Amino acid sequence: MTHDPTTRLRTRALALLRPWISLAAYQAAWWACVAAAARGRPLWGVAAVAAQLAWQLATSRKRSADGLLILLAIAVGLMGDTALGRSGWLRYAAPGPLPGYAPAWILALWAQFGSILREPLRWLHGRPALTAMLGGAGGALSYAAAARMGACQFVEPARALGALVLAWAVMAPALMDVARRLDSRLHSS
Repeated sequence: MTHDPTTRLRTRALALLRPWISLAAYQAAWWACVAAAARGRPLWGVAAVAAQLAWQLATSRKRSADGLLILLAIAVGLMGDTALGRSGWLRYAAPGPLPGYAPAWILALWAQFGSILREPLRWLHGRPALTAMLGGAGGALSYAAAARMGACQFVEPARALGALVLAWAVMAPALMDVARRLDSRLHSS
């Protein structure tokens, strides 16, 4: 069955725009989540991220891979943000229901990060040095922006930011490599 040229062009245009739409939706949900946490309404932010994740998964051609990356990112975030909070270097404005553990809203942000690893950030697959550099800088800047918005507070800014740069410089390439492997495995099947 062949498609007319207009349908093919429309399909191609959507394929080219989808990563950009995904990144825009990601950014909008990030801002909504952080702003809601800063205002003491973290569930509103979790709902915004859930909507973004629902769209991301509904439009994904590889839901199982994206779902696995989301779960893996949540696990990494739970360990990392719990450790950072317990270190005393960072405090969350809207702590979670389990004292001493990363709050739900920050885990929602990790879930959404996992959702963009495979397709929208595919251009970083196989580029671990660049991913480490962008991850280290971007991760720390994201937390700094969240702190500026009032969603968290750096108790010991130098240590917290140093830990964030290091953690994201290690974690981002590791998660990106898993995304690359899943993506290449799915392309070959």
